[in-house]
Amino acid sequence: MSLPPGFLDELRSRVSLAHVVGRKVTWDRRKSQQGRGDMWAPCPFHQEKTASFHVEDRKGFYYCFGCQAKGDAITFVIESENVSFMEAVKILADEAGMQMPERDPRAQERTDRHAELAAVMEEAVRFFRMGLSASAGAEARAYLERRGLGDAARERWELGFAPDDWRRLGRHLREKGIAPDLIAAAGLEKTSAKGGEPYDVFRNRIMFPIRDARGRAIAFGGRAMDPGDPAKYLNSPETELFDKGRQLYNVRNARSAAGPEAPLIVAEGYMDVIALSEAGFAATVAPLGTAITPDQLKLMWRIHAEPVVALDGDRAGRRAAIKVMDLAFPLVAAGQSLRFCLMPEGQDPDDLLRAKGAAAMRALVEDARPMVDLLWQRETEGKRLDSPERRAALDKSLRTALQAIADPAIRRHYADAIKERRWQLFNPRRAWGKRPAPRASAAETTRVSDLASGGEADQLREAVVLALLIRHPHLVETFEPALERIGFTDPDHARLAECLLSRPAGESEACREAIRSAGFAAPLEKLDATRHLSVVPALRSGEEAAARQCLADEIATLVARRGAAREIEEALQDIDGIEDEALTWRLTQAANALSEAGQNRSDDLVHYEEAPNGVLLDRQEVDALDRLLRRIGHAPHGGRN
Repeated sequence: MSLPPGFLDELRSRVSLAHVVGRKVTWDRRKSQQGRGDMWAPCPFHQEKTASFHVEDRKGFYYCFGCQAKGDAITFVIESENVSFMEAVKILADEAGMQMPERDPRAQERTDRHAELAAVMEEAVRFFRMGLSASAGAEARAYLERRGLGDAARERWELGFAPDDWRRLGRHLREKGIAPDLIAAAGLEKTSAKGGEPYDVFRNRIMFPIRDARGRAIAFGGRAMDPGDPAKYLNSPETELFDKGRQLYNVRNARSAAGPEAPLIVAEGYMDVIALSEAGFAATVAPLGTAITPDQLKLMWRIHAEPVVALDGDRAGRRAAIKVMDLAFPLVAAGQSLRFCLMPEGQDPDDLLRAKGAAAMRALVEDARPMVDLLWQRETEGKRLDSPERRAALDKSLRTALQAIADPAIRRHYADAIKERRWQLFNPRRAWGKRPAPRASAAETTRVSDLASGGEADQLREAVVLALLIRHPHLVETFEPALERIGFTDPDHARLAECLLSRPAGESEACREAIRSAGFAAPLEKLDATRHLSVVPALRSGEEAAARQCLADEIATLVARRGAAREIEEALQDIDGIEDEALTWRLTQAANALSEAGQNRSDDLVHYEEAPNGVLLDRQEVDALDRLLRRIGHAPHGGRN
């Protein structure tokens, strides 16, 4: 429906965003300033312990510096209550005492139609529940008892039974005065291909009502009691109420139960959801008879930032996990991923709970594996990697897989994690995370560590980059991918960079105020006091073009230095008393990349206004590189001896 002009503005002016959000969060009293309407709390949309969720009540706007969630009161209700836009507007209008405008006739007809279909489904729920209690449902009750579901559990889950009769439900609904077209539209009857009477979709099956996030019965799942039935599980056909690719079983209960201490568990079927919920894992959902879809993934992420996908421990379960991983790669974002919990071979969650109890299941959930583990297992399991060609093929397949990740920062972190696993695979004598130190003197080791951490020259470069971005905040978006590659070595610089990357662009003074409000006033003051900033031309002039060029130069240099420093560290870690031409080449290339612009240096750092394009090195760094090259029998750079 369309709303009259000014209605939403009036609604926003009447509603207190702090009051709306306050129903879902606990405010940080130390950080919040209630009199100014400046409120802070842990974010309700992702798991965190710090208060990074900021509400500006007077402006009616919220923003999370952790997950970048942002919006107004309407957006917050949509995201936190999992409702549509119009439903959110109605909720807020009721709170504000505003009368909703009249709906257009077509929208009202559609709403009325859905209400009629939902009423038909509720009548079917009652019919099936009576069927389970009747004598015809004795075998179904006995089956559920064997699965550990007594009377109370059957009531909680509204389980039912469809009698082994072709037209029993249809006759019952007609006797209740329900029109045949509504019965068919609800997906409860099918038309006979031979021209006979319509017949019931569900027969001789245990029935599981499927409810949407609002609690409406929209469909059914039915488990066959006949072992010879070709369809063990059968779902309602898609209807005006039911789109199986956009719904999850138990979504309403799971949304209420999920939280920092209760991750969302994604099981395979109805019985797994019920068994897990009855065992204390109430935040559990399942797809509806199909592979997980992108819409279902997005719905899961609205409930929890990192759902745990629990799949059967057989080959089919592993294949299903791989499919979910491939589906998720293009959609993952910071604070939005999946973990995988594979059951022991031949068991599903229900089997495990009955065999070993809730503690065993909880241990598996807590040890759920990240997607990068699953990717590595897929690419390496069962493969012989005993030749350069086979290793190159592995590298190629991994690069191809990582290209599916849309977010460049996440793709880079995956690449780093894969690199660690690759090193471990091809260095089996060495323990994970314990690469051997190079055989170097204490002084040399210290110099290499200094080189990798950046030194004073790099920290000055970092300061220039941050100062320019604070002066021109709208340039953050332009340089965001490169900024994430730098890896700021100064802890205060890293905090400022994180704050810049996670806030909306604005004017310089607004940017500085946001940094202070986020708790980074001290790092900002330290940056302002950094020496040499006053002589940087781009900062002196304040011109955007000069700032853009200077940022490009400084960031490129930092990225190059960090990459070269990592190459030197890795080469040193591979030294184990042997000569290796490839190792020599790697060290030489890294040294040249770092020192090509340092041939004519004074003993002191070159000031920014005097430095040519290239990499700044101080004398100690150049000397450290020379010593490293001599250790492997290679002449130092520039032929110096």
